[in-house]
Amino acid sequence: MKEQEIVSRRSFIGSTALAGAAASFPYVAKGEALKSDTIRVAAIGLGGRGSGAIDQILSAPKDLEKSKGIKCNTKLVAVADAFAEGASVQRRLASFKKKFGEDRVDVEGKIFNGLDAYKQAIDSGVDMVVIATPPGFKPQQFEYAINQGKKVFMEKPVASDVTGVNRVLAAAKKAKEKGLSVGIGLQRRHEERYIDCVKRLQDGAIGDINLLRVYWNGGGIWHRGRQEGMTEMEYQVNNWYHFTWASGDQICEQHIHNLDVGCWIKGMYPVKANAMGGSEMRMGGDRSLSQIFDHTFVEYTFEDGTKMYSQGRHLKGGWSHVAEYAHGSKGTSKIASHIEPFEGHGDPMRIRGAGGGHYQEQKDLIENLHKGGYYNEAEYGAMSTFTAILGREACYSGKEIDAAKLLKDGRDYAPGIDDYTYKTKPPVVPDANGLYPVPAPGKYNPFA
Repeated sequence: MKEQEIVSRRSFIGSTALAGAAASFPYVAKGEALKSDTIRVAAIGLGGRGSGAIDQILSAPKDLEKSKGIKCNTKLVAVADAFAEGASVQRRLASFKKKFGEDRVDVEGKIFNGLDAYKQAIDSGVDMVVIATPPGFKPQQFEYAINQGKKVFMEKPVASDVTGVNRVLAAAKKAKEKGLSVGIGLQRRHEERYIDCVKRLQDGAIGDINLLRVYWNGGGIWHRGRQEGMTEMEYQVNNWYHFTWASGDQICEQHIHNLDVGCWIKGMYPVKANAMGGSEMRMGGDRSLSQIFDHTFVEYTFEDGTKMYSQGRHLKGGWSHVAEYAHGSKGTSKIASHIEPFEGHGDPMRIRGAGGGHYQEQKDLIENLHKGGYYNEAEYGAMSTFTAILGREACYSGKEIDAAKLLKDGRDYAPGIDDYTYKTKPPVVPDANGLYPVPAPGKYNPFA
C-alpha cells in the first residue's frame, strides 16, 4: 500500500513549524525488516476494540494465504491493560486460545496490569504493538513504542487534546526516520468503496467540491457503575468515554471517522471552525455520571472557502444517521454509495466494492510488514484527530477558533499524564454535590 497523502500544498498545517514538518517528512521506501516470518504482537488495551483488532491480526495470515498466496504468521505474546486482572481480559484470552491455538496466544507471564503496564508489554520482545486504549493515553504509549523501535497499529482517535496531537506528530516523524510502519484505525481509508468514490470525486466527477456534510448521530453509550473501593481515577478510567481528558468527547471518539473522510476528499484540513453544542440528555441529564456533550454542530472552513458541516449526537429516539456527503459544481455524492452528476454532466454512478475496513486495515498492515514495505498513517491520524478537537473546542467555547492558533496554544487536558497512577487525582473531579464540570459556551477558554 502506498503512503497516503494527508495534506494539500495549500493546507494550513504549513503555517506552524511542527505541523509543517509533518507535511515534509522524508519518505522511506522500505521498512525495517522483520526478524522472522512470525510477527510477535503486544496488545495495549484489550477491551472491545482492542480484542477486535487482535482477533483480526491473528486471522490475517490465513486470509492472506487464501487470497494472495502470502505465507506469514502472527502471534500474541504480551498484553497490557488498565484492568488486566479483570475477568473480561481473561475471557478474551481464553477465547483467542480456543480459536487460534495456544501456540499463537502465548502470553504466560506477560500479562501486565495498570496505567504504566504498556512499557512492560512493549519491552517483551515484540515486533508490533497494538494500541487500543482511551485516547488520552495513546500519545505516550505511541511515543514509547516508536522509541523502542516497534511497528504500531493504533486505534483512532490518537489523542484527546492538542498536546497529545503534537506528541503523535513528533513520534510519527521519528517512525519515518526509523522506517517503522504505522497503521491507524481510520478504517474508511481501507475500504474499496470509499477509496473508489474519493478518487472519482478528486478526479472531478462532480466538479469543484464546495460543500461537505458529515454525520454521526446515534443512541447512547455504555456506562459502568462505581464499584466499592474504587479510587476516583479508577472510576474515570473505567468510564473513560465520559471524560474529555480521556476520550476527547463523542466528536473525537466516533465522529472522527466522518470528519476524516471530508478532509480526505479535500486533501486538506480546516483553517477555522465555529460551533454549538451542549450536554442536555447525556445519561438522562445526570452530570454526576458524565461531563461530555451529547450534541455538537460544527461549521468548518477550509482555506479555499469550502465549508464542512458536522453533526454529532447521542440521543435515544432521535434521527440516527452515520454518513458523509459531497456537493460540487457539477453534482452531488453520498460517499461510498453513489455519485449523481447534475443534468448534462454525466450519468449517475453506483459505487461498488467491499466494506469491512476495520478488518482490511489489519490485513493491509500485516501484508505490508511481511513484504518489508512501509507506510505511515500517523500523520493524517493526528491531523484528523486535531480536526475533531478543533470542532470540540469551538463547541465548548461558543467561539470561532483559528486552527493554527489552537494547534500552537491549545489546552493540555491531562498535565503529567505520563505519571498517572490509580492514586493520582484526575484532571477533573466532582464538586461538593457530586457533579462533574461541563464546559459552558461563552465562558470556556480553549487556550492555555
